[in-house]
Parts: sequence; structure tokens; C-alpha cells
Amino acid sequence: MASTSNHPFRSSAAKQEYLQAYDRLAEQWPSLSETRFLETSFGQTFLRIQGPVDGPPLVLLPGDTETSLSWLPAIAPLSQDFRTYAIDHVYDNGRSIYSKAMSRPQDFVDWLDEVFDALGLNRLNLVGYSYGGWQSALYSLAHPDRIAKLVLLAPSSTVLTPGPVILTRAILYHFLPFRCLARNYFHWYGPDAVKDERMRSRVDEMVEEDLLARRCFKKRKFVPPTQLSDTDWRTLRVPTLFLVGENDRTYSPHAAVRRLRQVAPMVEAKIAPATDHYILLTNPEWVVRKICEFLSVPDGAT
Repeated sequence: MASTSNHPFRSSAAKQEYLQAYDRLAEQWPSLSETRFLETSFGQTFLRIQGPVDGPPLVLLPGDTETSLSWLPAIAPLSQDFRTYAIDHVYDNGRSIYSKAMSRPQDFVDWLDEVFDALGLNRLNLVGYSYGGWQSALYSLAHPDRIAKLVLLAPSSTVLTPGPVILTRAILYHFLPFRCLARNYFHWYGPDAVKDERMRSRVDEMVEEDLLARRCFKKRKFVPPTQLSDTDWRTLRVPTLFLVGENDRTYSPHAAVRRLRQVAPMVEAKIAPATDHYILLTNPEWVVRKICEFLSVPDGAT
């Protein structure tokens, strides 16, 4: 992997343009936080840390093409009682800097293990959204003794494989990154968000952020998320909460819950009303309440 002062950006101008926009959004992050870079064999991982020093550790993984800043709608209440660690994926947008490419699902497991080692975290609570939810599930399968509780927010694949409609739309949007196609895709994916003027404005900002990242970052290979097998779900030993919006277009939320109840009845599964895939944007209060309720129950309690 070539290393330059601009890596992983296309140029110095691209680096400056992206980081200026990123830092403007970061101004909304609560001021009482610490930022840190961690060295791993995959590169430097950037994260934001806040909350009580003696609070239970709560690690937050964002979705694909998103960053730690995607947790803005929920970070303040989550950090009241928990020591939160919001991460920029090392092989994605944000301030993390990869030194070698991610090429297989196991790479994400190994990277996370190195991050947790560097932070000195054990028996941590792990929350992953979308693509980060898939990574969180993989990690919890591989290292169950290290995870106290797992929360999956609308995880990519993991429970069910996405249907042909979203795959077709995603491929079109990926290979033809024009503003009109990107906006149509984001609006279609967030039907509840775009009903509200404030949230629709945020979705449009997400479109611009995505287009900016495409212009500024070098192209990266995408590792497709996978569906966990029945055996995977049956052998998962970590207490798990699955949250999804009733209007999520990734896959049928009700079919996902039915599958979990069949193969993994120990997983607590809930569907948020009037909520799409942008669950942190459209229903942050519900998400925070469900997470805190789940994490507050002692292990083994019913």
C-alpha cells in the first residue's frame, strides 16, 4: 500500500476539502470529548471518546460510507452513563487512515480486536449500525467472551440478504454517482426521514457528503456483508438486541424478526414504527431508550 502525506485521498486539495467539511460537521459533537488515533496493523483508527471514565464501555460502529459523526443524534444521551467510543472505520470515509486493504470479512474482526486491545477493553458493549452491525455480529461470533452485550441496528445482510430492488438501485447509484441519482437513492431509502423538513434537509446533506467523499477519496474495494447461517445464530453466545424500522427497505423487517424467532429465539428483536433505514435520524429517542433498557438489565435476568 503506497503511503503519501495525502493517503487515502486523491490529492492534497481533496484532503483539505474533505477534512474541512468533516470538521464543520464535527462542530456539532458534544465538546466534552476526547479524540484519538490508534495504531493497528490495518492503519490508524480515529475515534471519539466521552462519558464517565468509570462508565461501562460502549463501542459504536457506523454504517458503510459513514463515520463516527453518524451517532450525533444519539451520542449525548448514550454518553450520560456509558463511556462511549465512536469509531471511524479504518477502511472507509472519515479520519482513519488505512495502510492495507480490507479484502475479507475476517479482516474486520481482526481490526476490531486490535482496536479493543489498544483501548484495553474487555467485556464491552458493542453497538453497530447497518454495515457496522454486520461487523459487530461477526466479531461477537468470533470473540464472545470479550462482548458483554451486542446491539444490531438495522444490520446489513446479517439476518436476511437484501432483495433485488435495493441491490439494483445500489449498483446503479454506485456506478453512476450523479447528484440526481444519489438523491433519488437516499430519498427512496429514507421514506420516513424525507417526510420531515428538518430530516429531509439532513438527508440532502448526507447526499452531498457522500458525493464529496467519492470525489476526494481513492477508490476502495468493497467487502459485501454476508448473511449469518442458522448455525451462526444458534451458537451466538452474546446477549443480543436487534432493532429495525418497519419501513426499512434493505429487507423485510417482519421476515427478519420471524427468522430470528425461529433460529435464535434468545435474540431480543424489536421493530420501530414509522421508521426507515436511517433509524438514528428518524427515531433516535426510541433507539436510545431501547439500547439503554437492554444494557441496563443484568446478564442472565429476564
